[in-house]
Amino acid sequence: MSIKSDNRHLYLQVIDRLKQDIESGVYKEKEKLPSEFDLAKQLGVSRATLREALRILEEENVIIRRHGVGTFVNARPLFTSGIEQLNSVTDMIAHAGMKPGTIFLRSSKQVPTEEDIRRFNCSQNEEIVVMERVRTANGEPVVYCIDKVPSHILPDTFSHEEESIFNILDGAAHKRITYAIAQIEPIGYHEKISPILECEPETALLVLKQMHYDEMDEPILYSVNFFKADKFSFHVLRKRV
Repeated sequence: MSIKSDNRHLYLQVIDRLKQDIESGVYKEKEKLPSEFDLAKQLGVSRATLREALRILEEENVIIRRHGVGTFVNARPLFTSGIEQLNSVTDMIAHAGMKPGTIFLRSSKQVPTEEDIRRFNCSQNEEIVVMERVRTANGEPVVYCIDKVPSHILPDTFSHEEESIFNILDGAAHKRITYAIAQIEPIGYHEKISPILECEPETALLVLKQMHYDEMDEPILYSVNFFKADKFSFHVLRKRV
């Protein structure tokens, strides 16, 4: 079991070895790893070296450490997408080979906040339609969605049963979203949303805030989506200029 086989720092060798063991199924998703004492002994390294490797693996979300309980293999994200790709949540779930679904929570017309007036460049008399839904994948809740649309954009006959907000805007409002300005940030446990998404206490959320525009540069949709961080991962293609 010893990994002392090359000239790299030992903690790097430990990282590679543990990743290989997870990849090959030696340690399965959500499985508890051996204790630090036992794992260090198996790998033939000091506990200090092992701790440094585990620290980096935790930063990379490969493992998760629960204080007083132990170290566990993190579940792999089921959904991955380039942040530069403007896909609906419905499309992301469908592209992963799973069945998208919707749990409709509520819809209401509200007086715009100061931020709404700034975002949509609307008057204070313009009502904003606010929809809250939970998106599911094969019946499992994975995303909590809050969508805001100026009321004049949506006809009174639009249906909340349509799963994709993009399709609602395309079909009922004849507004095609062409681009969005996005902001993504991680947060910890959310008292309201985490229980709805059936998150473990240590499961973080990824919050994606997006202002969507049509081909005429008109702001037509503001969305705040709370993704389960153990189910979704986002990446971005960066080019040197």
